[in-house]
Amino acid sequence: MIAIRKEREADHRAVEELTRRAFYNMYIPGCVEHYLVHIMRGHEDFIPELDFVLELDGRIIGNIMYTKARLADEAGEEKEILTFGPVSVAPEHQRKGYGRMLIEHSFEKAKEMGYDVIVIFGSPANYVSRGFRSCKKYNICLEGGKFPAAMLVKELAPGALDGRRWFYYDSPVMAIREEDAQRYDDTLPAMEKKYQPSQDEFYIMSQSFLE
Repeated sequence: MIAIRKEREADHRAVEELTRRAFYNMYIPGCVEHYLVHIMRGHEDFIPELDFVLELDGRIIGNIMYTKARLADEAGEEKEILTFGPVSVAPEHQRKGYGRMLIEHSFEKAKEMGYDVIVIFGSPANYVSRGFRSCKKYNICLEGGKFPAAMLVKELAPGALDGRRWFYYDSPVMAIREEDAQRYDDTLPAMEKKYQPSQDEFYIMSQSFLE
């Protein structure tokens, strides 16, 4: 039995534990994503209406969270958009389509709320099938004009972006200090930090830019 619903306060600890298990050692030895979840809920850019959990037989095995982000063009005009992450699925249930269910459900709710653009950082292999395209195809870059290979864009409404140069700015809540995340992690039951090849894959992708 699968159900997708909004996260409740009583779910907070379970979602943070899920996120920690899903990301530990994936991108770095350890992880920071569970700390991001912990502090995100109290930030003004957090969107509780787009905070969903997926239950399998009454147990939470997945979560997705959104925050506000913005685009600014060269004339200073701004556009409020969305970014999501982390998207967490329990390790024993990954690669079974549950993440896709959460993402697609959240897209429909975001459109109902009037949002028309999502920008994320992630592996193209994971998100192209969900309708994301390279940021360069939409002329969206970082301040300074760089087009990260991992920055992906989806129009929830076709034609929402008109081709002009846009600069992307995410929420300040995303600027996590690793030492703060480590202090929070130290309050939780110990998990083994170790190297995994995915860490090198992440490093290569995060340091890659399109010309």
